[in-house]
Amino acid sequence: MQFDYIIVGAGSAGCVLANRLSENPNNRVCLLEAGPADNSLFIRIPAGIIMMMRSNARNWRYYTVPQKALNNRQIYIPRGKTLGGSSAVNAMCYTRGHKWDYDHWAELGNKGWGYDDVLPVFKRSEHYEAGESTYHGTGGKLNIADLRFTHPVSRAFVKAGVQAGHPATDDFNNEVQEGMGMYKVNQKDGERCGVAKAYLHPVMDRPNLTIMTNALVNRILFDGKRAIGVEVEHDGQIRTLKADNEVVLSGGAINSPQVLKLSGVGPAAELAEHNIPLVHDLPGVGENLQDHPDALVVHKSLRKDTLSLAPGALMTTGLKGIFNFFYRRTGQLTSNVAEAGGFIKSRPEENIPDLQLHLTAAKLDNHGLNMLFSMGYGYSGHVCILRPKSRGNITLRDGNPRSPALIDPRFLEHPDDMEGMVRGVKAIRKIMAQQALTDWRGEEIFPGKEVQSDEEIRGFLRQKCDNIYHPVGTCKMGSDEMAVVDSELRVHGLEGLRVVDASIMPTLIGGNTNAPTVMIAEKAADAILGQ
Repeated sequence: MQFDYIIVGAGSAGCVLANRLSENPNNRVCLLEAGPADNSLFIRIPAGIIMMMRSNARNWRYYTVPQKALNNRQIYIPRGKTLGGSSAVNAMCYTRGHKWDYDHWAELGNKGWGYDDVLPVFKRSEHYEAGESTYHGTGGKLNIADLRFTHPVSRAFVKAGVQAGHPATDDFNNEVQEGMGMYKVNQKDGERCGVAKAYLHPVMDRPNLTIMTNALVNRILFDGKRAIGVEVEHDGQIRTLKADNEVVLSGGAINSPQVLKLSGVGPAAELAEHNIPLVHDLPGVGENLQDHPDALVVHKSLRKDTLSLAPGALMTTGLKGIFNFFYRRTGQLTSNVAEAGGFIKSRPEENIPDLQLHLTAAKLDNHGLNMLFSMGYGYSGHVCILRPKSRGNITLRDGNPRSPALIDPRFLEHPDDMEGMVRGVKAIRKIMAQQALTDWRGEEIFPGKEVQSDEEIRGFLRQKCDNIYHPVGTCKMGSDEMAVVDSELRVHGLEGLRVVDASIMPTLIGGNTNAPTVMIAEKAADAILGQ
């Protein structure tokens, strides 16, 4: 039970670190994951996201505390709990954010994190099937592919966006980002290519790499101010694992601050409240939580070529989909469900896109958990503001590692966020009204034709606004008094401890967060290995 490096969390960051740190056969590496292995068929099948959203075994299934600006509703926060973490349960959309996001990180004092610094790391990490270019690389571990199947309504949505005045694009990851198009996805040969499949599976037989699943870390162990190991509950036993070099925390924006606090690292007053002995007073742990709020404009479909969970539809399209997937790796089961989208400006004065869109070829309500609602034919347009100003936090419920943390993103509490979402609903409604979608356009279910004025849209958002699963920022990188890690992701005031995951983002990037998390882990591995 003695290692050089212990990695807590086998999500997108942890899998990258396990691969990179174990490349040197002299490094003894241990990777700990609270959930089970990623051997579910629903992980392999891209459309299995519909089931993974409901999984109890491989999804933490968190909920926020009541959100004041959303009629005190508790918002569902799905997070992956398996090898690969959320890359095993997400919609596989490969986006990086905008050049401005990373240059902004550098402007905040984080040297080495500007766009010109991170672009080579993104390129190195990927195998872009469309070929190498200024913005893309080949030969990397993370496979980026075109969807093998797209619903006709998804392609019509892109055309409708162009008709509404937005440019078309075939790549959201160039310097411009703006436009309507189909998402590139983390897939290979029609199957999900999550970070575990890309980085971890090929090296699982390395003799210097130990992987422990169903292993919940209770706390990090310290000798004074130096992290020396972890206490973990594994197969019903409490074990102590020692780290000669470093403990690396890669639990994500919810779990990483929770583990730090349970270990005595965080705001002194909060730790005292739960009788946790103080190791280091670090007030920023758990603060600065940011996430993308999301709203849906949902229509019934006049055509029957969208997804439906009705038994009859599943019988006719489902059997064909099963055959096509298992024998040809094509068809509906290779769909990521959120096939089309865009990055657009809600008003001309925006310098860069401030809204992201996803189109789901199905009627959705409450993350698809409302199965009865999804039985008819329809389609749903998601819209989220990309850089919310609301800031929330992660706090402890109690001192029990098995108790979920209290998650409070404070969605739409900043008035600018509410007004941005109002503009977003109007923008996606304009797209939904274009000629390209005429053949599908049935009744608007949400917000509904009775919702027209800005105040009525605000009321709709208070009742229905949700999130699109991109929590970040709770162990932010920086040098100010609320920063948790430095630019090499070492925890301020401590030795032998880093945080490497989306929690280190000082500000939320303008896009999906999985690809940036892989980049963060690649850069951290370089720093740890001195490369």
